[in-house]
Amino acid sequence: MGEPKRHRILMVSDFFYPNFGGVENHIYYLSQCLLKLGHKVVVMTHAYGNRSGVRYMTGGLKVYYVPWKPFLMQNTLPTFYGTLPIMRTILIREKISLVHGHQAFSTLCHEALMHSRTMGCRVVFTDHSLYGFGDVGSIHMNKVLQFTLADVSQAICVSHTSKENTVLRSGLPPEKVFVIPNAVDTAMFKPALERPSDNEIVIVVVSRLVYRKGADLLVEVIPEVCRLYPNVRFIVGGDGPKRVRLEQMREKHSLQDRVEMLGAVPHARVRSVLISGHIFLNSSLTEAFCIAILEAASCGLLTVSTRVGGVPEVLPDDMVVLAEPDPSDMVLAIKKAISILPTIDPQVMHNRMKKLYNWHDVAKRTEIVYDRALKCSNQSLLERLSRYLSCGAWAGKLFCLVVVIDFLLFRLLQLWQPAEDIEVVPDILLSQDEDKRDAAKLESSTTTNA
Repeated sequence: MGEPKRHRILMVSDFFYPNFGGVENHIYYLSQCLLKLGHKVVVMTHAYGNRSGVRYMTGGLKVYYVPWKPFLMQNTLPTFYGTLPIMRTILIREKISLVHGHQAFSTLCHEALMHSRTMGCRVVFTDHSLYGFGDVGSIHMNKVLQFTLADVSQAICVSHTSKENTVLRSGLPPEKVFVIPNAVDTAMFKPALERPSDNEIVIVVVSRLVYRKGADLLVEVIPEVCRLYPNVRFIVGGDGPKRVRLEQMREKHSLQDRVEMLGAVPHARVRSVLISGHIFLNSSLTEAFCIAILEAASCGLLTVSTRVGGVPEVLPDDMVVLAEPDPSDMVLAIKKAISILPTIDPQVMHNRMKKLYNWHDVAKRTEIVYDRALKCSNQSLLERLSRYLSCGAWAGKLFCLVVVIDFLLFRLLQLWQPAEDIEVVPDILLSQDEDKRDAAKLESSTTTNA
């Protein structure tokens, strides 16, 4: 057998370090594992404060923090064509063969995928969220997604529910959409050496305190649970516009000594918060996957979660208690969790998570999608335009106009600055010792999870 083909991949999203969240973690850990598999990986995102320009991270991961400032919810202002020159330069400098965009809500992702197809690169898109079909925001976002995915090579979703949602919203053929779940760094999220005392049951919530994450449900659930169980205490980590409601609830029911509000918790401190509890509570109203559940289970906590989106797919039935997103049903689920808590062994749960979810497995499955994308034929402009025309009577014509202008601007850039005038950067290679050590770790991990 010959050597496996190595790819040159550009990850693009508005969401990346120093921010912490599901998308940010996914891009970082996937990139690290792809680097260990021998691929070249570069990340492109917008500037975060003073973090601008080119930075290097662990394992030689190169990050372009392009000088665009976030406009709304960490997203850059849509420019359509403003990112084309820098995108072209990065693709040529790094000799990129495939562009991987993340998150439907990312403006930078949509623009980068359009420019990449104009320049002849294969593109892959990963959707990390669920969206509705009825409200104005979702209708607008679904049309944008339809435009972007009309010309992608392959797409990835993090759960089967997410795949169904994405196919319905975008009209993408189901055979072009793959399901590859998220994973968890089990080396980072380990149970405490000593299990917390059973005299007091601690329920942990680590979430952004926003409507979508079910903060309003917590306002009704926490007082009722505290009334039923005098030995239950809550730790709430996270910040957001709904934090005021939780603090008002705490004052109203005089629960200051039983509900601890931590505020925003840095990702490095999440484990220390989790291992102080027995039960992890997730009250999300919509969720494509929910990495927070994996982190909690890896730390040995029994999970109580709303039965929404892709959550029922995440953990085995004996590791999670599901409830409808209704206060009374969630209280019943917490009562059930408290009753089965004595049967839970945190170390056993952690060992099971090691086998269930592994970033190296995610990277290998993503490799297969990359291989399929790179085998797709590179279509001409006319063939691409026929895809966009099928997006709607008026929208299709508008999409075609946008793509034609993008193509003309790309040709002008070729005349103004030929590709030969752009300096190609040398690749950074790990030393042989590092390569062997990382390969040994990868082989050991794969053998363990076989």
